[in-house]
Amino acid sequence: YSQFLLSGNLHGGSVVASYPYDDSPTHKPTGVYSKSADDEVFKYLAKAYASHHPIMRTGKPNCPGEEGETFPEGITNGAQWYDVEGGMQDYNYVWADCFEITLELSCCKYPLTSELEQEWENNRESLLSFIEKVHIGVKGFVRDAVTKAGLENATIVVAGIAHNITAGKYGDYHRLLVPGTYNVTAVVMGYAPLTRENIEVKEGDATEVDFFLQPTVMAPAPNLTQLTATPAPASTIASTVVQAEAPSPTPLHQPVQPVDFRHHHFSDMEIFLRRYANEYPNITRLYSAGKSVELRELYVMEISDNPGVHEAGEPEFKYIGNMHGNEVVGRELLLNLIEYLCKNFGTDPEVTDLVRSTRIHIMPSMNPDGYEKSQEGDRGGTVGRNNSNNYDLNRNFPDQFFQVADPPQPETLAVMSWLKTYPFVLSANLHGGSLVVNYPYDDDEQGMAIYSKSPDDAVFQQLALSYSKENKKMYQGSPCKDMYPNEYFPHGITNGAQWYNVPGGMQDWNYLNTNCFEVTIELGCVKYPNAEELPKYWEQNRRSLLQFMKQVHRGVWGFVLDAMDGRGILNATISVAEINHPVTTYKDGDYWRLLVQGNYKITASARGYNPVTKTVAVDSEGAVQVNFTLKRTDAKVEEGKVPVLNTPDTSDPNEKEFETLIKDLSAENGVERLLLSSSGKVSPYRYRPYKDLSEFLRGLYLNYPHITNLSSLGQSVEFRQIWSLEISNKPNQSEPEEPKIRFVAGIHGNAPVGTELLLTLAEFLCMNYKKNTAVTKLVDRTRIVIVPSLNPDGREVAQERGCTSKIGQTNAHGRDLDTDFTGTREPETRAMENLISKRDFSLSVALDGGSLLVTYPYDKPVQTVENKETLKHLASVYANNHPSMHLGQPGCPNKSDENIPGGVIRGSEWHSHLGSMKDFSVTFGHCPEITVYTSCCYFPSAGQLPGLWAEHRRSLLSMLVEVHKGVHGFVQDKSGKAISKAVIVLNEDLRICTKEGGYFHVLLAPGLHNINAIADGYQQKHMQVLVRHDAPSSVFIVFDMENKIFGLPRELVVTVAGASMSALVLTACIIWCVCSIKSNRHKDGFHRLRQHHDDYEDEIRMMSTGSKKSLLSHEFQDETDTEEETLYSSKH
Repeated sequence: YSQFLLSGNLHGGSVVASYPYDDSPTHKPTGVYSKSADDEVFKYLAKAYASHHPIMRTGKPNCPGEEGETFPEGITNGAQWYDVEGGMQDYNYVWADCFEITLELSCCKYPLTSELEQEWENNRESLLSFIEKVHIGVKGFVRDAVTKAGLENATIVVAGIAHNITAGKYGDYHRLLVPGTYNVTAVVMGYAPLTRENIEVKEGDATEVDFFLQPTVMAPAPNLTQLTATPAPASTIASTVVQAEAPSPTPLHQPVQPVDFRHHHFSDMEIFLRRYANEYPNITRLYSAGKSVELRELYVMEISDNPGVHEAGEPEFKYIGNMHGNEVVGRELLLNLIEYLCKNFGTDPEVTDLVRSTRIHIMPSMNPDGYEKSQEGDRGGTVGRNNSNNYDLNRNFPDQFFQVADPPQPETLAVMSWLKTYPFVLSANLHGGSLVVNYPYDDDEQGMAIYSKSPDDAVFQQLALSYSKENKKMYQGSPCKDMYPNEYFPHGITNGAQWYNVPGGMQDWNYLNTNCFEVTIELGCVKYPNAEELPKYWEQNRRSLLQFMKQVHRGVWGFVLDAMDGRGILNATISVAEINHPVTTYKDGDYWRLLVQGNYKITASARGYNPVTKTVAVDSEGAVQVNFTLKRTDAKVEEGKVPVLNTPDTSDPNEKEFETLIKDLSAENGVERLLLSSSGKVSPYRYRPYKDLSEFLRGLYLNYPHITNLSSLGQSVEFRQIWSLEISNKPNQSEPEEPKIRFVAGIHGNAPVGTELLLTLAEFLCMNYKKNTAVTKLVDRTRIVIVPSLNPDGREVAQERGCTSKIGQTNAHGRDLDTDFTGTREPETRAMENLISKRDFSLSVALDGGSLLVTYPYDKPVQTVENKETLKHLASVYANNHPSMHLGQPGCPNKSDENIPGGVIRGSEWHSHLGSMKDFSVTFGHCPEITVYTSCCYFPSAGQLPGLWAEHRRSLLSMLVEVHKGVHGFVQDKSGKAISKAVIVLNEDLRICTKEGGYFHVLLAPGLHNINAIADGYQQKHMQVLVRHDAPSSVFIVFDMENKIFGLPRELVVTVAGASMSALVLTACIIWCVCSIKSNRHKDGFHRLRQHHDDYEDEIRMMSTGSKKSLLSHEFQDETDTEEETLYSSKH
C-alpha cells in the first residue's frame, strides 16, 4: 500500500473546511469541540485551503435554509459543527498516519453543469495550495548506526504531541508540523532511542533530520566474523537450503560448528528463531507455548524430519533454558544447538539420525522478562533471576511434599500446559551458577538437605552421567573452587535434595505428573558471562548436549494394541515390577519407558482389558521394542456377564473411509492440515448489522441451495427474524442416523464476535463443499444448524469497541436471555426452546464474549453433574484446539490474575446463574452444550476479527469432528423391527431416547461406559461399550424376547404367579395339619399336636419363603440377575 501523508475528502452541502475529530466521546449532536493531538496542524491545513477560496474564506456560505451559519476563517472542528461517527478523516489520522480534512465545496450537492466552470475557478488555487502543504514539517531517515540500513517501522515521537507516526520500509519518515521548535525522538525495538532537540521547522519545505540508532545487542565476536565476512551469492545460499533439507549423509563429514556467538536479547532471539524456521522449513517449526507476564512469547523451536506431527513410535525430547533470567548460558547454548542441528542435518550422520528418529523441542528462554532485566558480567547475583512478578519460577510448581504459597505464574502455567500437550519422554532444564547435573528428587518430606531417592534413581543417575561424562570439567566434580571451595560432586552429578532443598521445582513436577524424566543442568559458575566466553561454553557442552538427547532411545518402547481391531489404546498403563512409577501410552498406543540395563517384568494394562505381563531384557545400548496386545475383558457386573462392545466390523468401504477421516482429523494437527488444504480463503473483516446479516444468509442459501436451508425460528420483540441456517447434503430431508450439531451465537447482543465467526464458518463450509474432500465428507455426514444471532434487537444497539459495555446485552424488554430459559419466556427464548426441545441434537456450541475460556453445564449451582467427564471433555476439545485458551490465562484487563486450568470450568463455578440455555439444553433437550467465550472484549474493533477467526476456526471445525465420536446405536427387535422411543440409560444417570428408525447417538468421554436399553414390552438389555478418542463406537441392540405374558408385563405375571403358588402351598399345609389332629385324638395327643404345630409352622414359613425365591429364580433363569437389578437401580 502507499503510505499517504496528506489527504482531502471532497464533499458538498456547505462551504467550509472541516478537520478532526468528527465526533466526540459524548456524541452530542453539535457544539462539542473534539480536539486532536495535532489540532494546530489541522487548523493550519484547513486555513491553507479556505484562505484561497473566495467564498469559504468569508466564513459565510449563505446556503439556503442555513443563511445564519458562520465559520470563522472558513474552517471548523468536525464535532463542533455536528457529530459524525465513523468518519473517514478520523480513521485516516488514528489508523493510517495520514492527515485528512473534509472539504465542503458548494451549497448545492449536485449543481448544474453550467455552474461547474465557476466551481473550478473557486477551488483551483485552494487545491494547489493544499497539495503544497504535503512538504511541511520534518522528514528524513532512521538508520542502523552500524550497518547504515534503514530501520522499517521506526516510531517518530514529537515531544508534547500525543500522536506518533511510523517510518516506512526504508526507514524514511515525514512528520507534518507547523512552524516552530521541536524535540523529536526515534525509537526502534533492539536499538537505543535517540532524541534530536531544538529542531527548527520553518514555513515551506520540511527540515531534514536523520537518526542513526545504536543497536542494544553486541555484534559477533571479532575472531569469528572472518568466517562469515564474505556473504555467499544468492545461488549458493539457495542450494545450501535445499541441500539442508533433503540431502544424503556424507561419510567422514566434519560437522559445521555454530558461528552466532553473542548474547541475544528478546528481539534478536526472535529474529534468529524466525530466520532458522524460514531457512529450514522441512525440519523446523517455530511455535509459542504461551506468554510471559510482559506478554513476550515463550518460543519453542521444533526440529524433526516431520515437523508439526507426532510420528507413532517416535519419542519426544525437550530442552528448556533461561528459567532464571540471569542464568543465560543455557539460552545461548540452545540457540547454538538449533543452528548446529539445522546446518548439519543431512550431511552429518549423527545429527541426521537424531533428527530423523526424535521429535526435538527447544525452548531457549522460559523467563524472557527476567533476561531483559539481567546484566552481562553477573557472576552470582539475583537481578533478573525471577519473573516480572518477582517470583522464582523454579519454586512455583506444585510440590509433592509442601504447599507452594506463591500464586502460579503465567510462565509456569504455560509450561505445565505445554508438558500436558506433548508426550515428552526426556528433558533437561539448563541453569547456571555451578557445574553439575542435578536429578530428582529436589526436596524431601523433612525439608532437609538429605538424599531424596525417586523410584527411578538408577535411571536418573545414568542420565546425569551421560551428560557429565562428556564435559571434562564437570566430570571432575570440583567446579567453582574460587567461589565454593568445599563443593564437590562425584563424577559431576548430585541428587537435588542432597545438594540443597528446592520445593516447587520443575524437574520433580515433570517426573510426578507426566511421563517425562527431567534433570537440571548447571552449566557454569558464572551466571551471565561476557559474550567472548560463549564459544568456550559451546565447546565444553556440545558433545554433552548431543549425548543426552540420545538417551531418549534407551530402555523399552512399543505399542499397546487392541486385540479386536489392532488399534492403539490411549492412556494404557505400563508398569515395571518393583519400580513404583508407571507411564501411560499416547494416542497411537505408543509408549516409552526409560530403564537401565537389566531384566524386568513389564505389565501393560488398560480399563476394560485383561492385563499382559512380559519379561524383558534391556541392553546397555539402544532400546528394546516390546508390543502388548490386550484382549477386552468380559466384565462382570454383579452376577451377570455383560458384553463389551465397540465398533462392529463393517464391509461398507464408505464407512471405513469416513472412520479413517475422523481418525486423521483427530490426530495432532489433523484439522490444521484440513485448513491448509482448503480453498477460497475466507475471513471476517466487518460486523454485519441485522439487515446485512439477513442478506448474507439469503446469499448463502441462494448460492448453495443444494446444501443449505434457511428458515426462521421466530421473531424477536422488535419483530426481527431469528434465522437458522442448516448445512447438509440433504437439508430438507430427515436423516436420523446422522449426528446433528448446533452452533448458536448472539444470545447477548453486545458480544457479536460469535455471530461473525459462525457466518464465516458457514461460508467456509459452503465454499469448500465438493472442493475439499474432508469438508465434503463432513457436510455429507453431519447435520449442521447455525443460529448466528439469537438477540438481534440487542445487537442493533450495541456499540463497537465496547469492551466492557453492557449496552445491547439484553433484549428489547431488558431481559438477559441466558437467564430466561425458565419462568417467563421472551419470544427469542421460546423460539430457541422449540428448536432444543426436538431432542435431535448430539452437541451444541454457544459463542459468547467477555473472557477467553469454555464453560460446561451446569450454570446453576448443583451438587453433582451427570456425565461430568463427557461435558468437561467436550469443552477441553475446543480449548485445546485454540492457540492460547488451553493455557488457562484469559488475561482480561479487570481479571489479569484469573487462572482457569486448561481453559475449562463448570459454568456455576465461574458465573453461577439460573435459567441458562446450556442447562435447558442438557435437561430438556438431552443435548450437551458448551459455552465458548471468544475474547476478553465483548465488542472488539472490526480490525481484530481476522485474528479471532484464525484463533477459533480450528476449534470450531474440531467440534464437527467430535460430534461423530461417542456411541452411535441402533435398536430393533429380533424380527428386525426398529424400536423408536426406547430409553437408553448410560452409566446409571444419563437418559436419551431412540429417534425415528431406532437410531440414537450420544457423546461420551473416552473410556468404558455402561449401557441399559429399556423398551416398553421388552426385557431390558445391559452392555458395556468402549469409547475411543479418535473414532466412533457403534452399538447394535436387539431385544430378543418380548417382555409380556398373556399381554401383561412379565414382571407382574411372575410376581402374581409366585404369590399364588405360595398361597397354595400354605393352604395345603394347613389342611394336612388339621387332618392329622383329627386322626390322632389320644390322651396325650394334645401336647403332641401342639409340638407338631410349632414345628410345622416354622417349616411352612420356610417353605413359603423358599417357594417364592425358587419360583422367581426359575421364571428368570433365561435372563441375568444383573438386568433385573439394573432396572431398579436406574429408577433411584
